Amino acid sequence: MAKRNHDDLDQLLDELTKNATAEELLSDSGTLKEMKKRLVERALEAELTDHLGYGKHSPDGRGTGNSRNGTTGKRLLDGDGEMQISVPRDRNGDFEPQLVRKRQVRLPGFDEKVLWLYGSGATTREIQSQLQELYDVEVSPALISRVTDAVLDEVKVWQNRPLDEVYPIVYLDAVHVKIRTDGRVQTRAVYLALAVNLSGQKELLGLWIGEAEGAKFWLNILTDLQNRGVKDILICSVDGLKGFPEAIASVFPQTEVQLCIVHLVRNALRYVTWKDRKAVVRDMKLIYRATTVEAAEQALEAFDEIWGQKYPMAVKTWRERWEQVTPFFYYPEEIRRAIYTTNAVESLNSSLRRITRKRGAFPTEDSVRKVLYLALLRASKKWTMPIKNWPSALNYFSLVFEGRVPV
Repeated sequence: MAKRNHDDLDQLLDELTKNATAEELLSDSGTLKEMKKRLVERALEAELTDHLGYGKHSPDGRGTGNSRNGTTGKRLLDGDGEMQISVPRDRNGDFEPQLVRKRQVRLPGFDEKVLWLYGSGATTREIQSQLQELYDVEVSPALISRVTDAVLDEVKVWQNRPLDEVYPIVYLDAVHVKIRTDGRVQTRAVYLALAVNLSGQKELLGLWIGEAEGAKFWLNILTDLQNRGVKDILICSVDGLKGFPEAIASVFPQTEVQLCIVHLVRNALRYVTWKDRKAVVRDMKLIYRATTVEAAEQALEAFDEIWGQKYPMAVKTWRERWEQVTPFFYYPEEIRRAIYTTNAVESLNSSLRRITRKRGAFPTEDSVRKVLYLALLRASKKWTMPIKNWPSALNYFSLVFEGRVPV
């Protein structure tokens, strides 16, 4: 039966496309759009038949107390633009179509189009303009807001979902956005916690909006992760924010804190003139590219001898944070590359900055949550595993963090 239906469909398509031009098939008033319109109307007719209990023009309807009563025109929006359909009615007025419900003005596909544009950073005005240009459809700002506001419930569920008990690696970082509050534009920090879970996959644990980036707010976030079920984090990769290691230790005392080397180099270079930067960077590479912690310590001493007198604060930057610099030296190369920098979350932040810059200042915190959540969903589809040979890495973590990795 399935093959017969398939053959019938092929025969129908052959008839429809025979001698047809691309314009006739694909234009706004073409065959495909007419087929979609007819398909929706046929489905609604079938729903009404099911509701009444008898087919059109069937004598079985006599004496039933209800009958067909013509149609009502309805304007629908879908992913391909505007479509006018005829919705069948019954005389008693109690027919409730399911495919296109009463007061429904959008078919599946339209909302996805709006959300895709919104998640790419387009403003409401830009979305209106693009829909008008592409589909010759006028869409009100109120409709766009209703479509995007529906995402907020999804964001709330996602932000409060239960988490795994153990995460091998968590990257903590923030991106900054501008929000208009009481007529003034203020800069706010959006905090992100990106994890590598026990399957070796990236997983964003949440996003939080705060006044400005600080260790105290990170403490609240770490507590939130704990309340959502996280009992242990093996390695936490962070930037050089003051008080960060202490905040982590207060919630997850066993967690190994790895300072991002890229951030450390940037901080050290703040004290170095442009003339010497190339040479200083070259000598700093000898520190973090050393094969062992002992070799790194020797490289740091050599760096101090060469540059310590001229740039004492650059050397101090390394020495004061040495305890958080060295953990990655004890791991194999592949794991080193995954933990010695916050590049995984920095890359995510970079894509978010491109989107937020396009919008300028956001009107509310909720608008930030909507845009970033949709942007994160898009970005996550392209994520790859930070550590390719994950089974080997997980085995190594199991040995180093004995008893802390679930079996």
